[in-house]
Amino acid sequence: MIKLILTGAWVCIVTLGTVYFSVVMATAPATDPDAEKKAALELVKGESITLPMISNGKVAGYFLSKISFMLDKEKMKGVELPMTEYMTDELFTLLVGNKMVDIADTSTFNVDEFRKSVKEGMNKRFGDEIVADVMVEQLDYLAKSDTRVSGGAENVKQPVKIVEGTTAETPAAAASESH
Repeated sequence: MIKLILTGAWVCIVTLGTVYFSVVMATAPATDPDAEKKAALELVKGESITLPMISNGKVAGYFLSKISFMLDKEKMKGVELPMTEYMTDELFTLLVGNKMVDIADTSTFNVDEFRKSVKEGMNKRFGDEIVADVMVEQLDYLAKSDTRVSGGAENVKQPVKIVEGTTAETPAAAASESH
């Protein structure tokens, strides 16, 4: 008789344990690796930067750019970086020094390669993988001859859009818009 009671108690304990474990696993929040990665990143909004394009010793035009960065929060702790100056130097090197953009044919411009080059250059300069992502919000070219149009505002020419960028949003702003 005691064996029958102990067996019944054992079956009840195993059944209750299984039900409890099933309920806990079913209600546990699913972990999203992309959400965890985004939580570890911080958006650093870029400033509008104007870079002169020099040809034959003279200014031929200007690159108008606005680029933002997603930086690793953990690696940024305690690091004071003059981000704007580093970004300006890197853009000047890529756009003017390496001539990554062919002004005569802007359709050949590879945005992904440009982002990769900016990211690699910034991380090399910092000596660590601090920059996780590069977001190009604006990259336009304005010829110097287009800046000297006379006769009023209707004759002013618009810059050549090299990249149709998107605006960088802070994670909090993006979350509030989606709800």
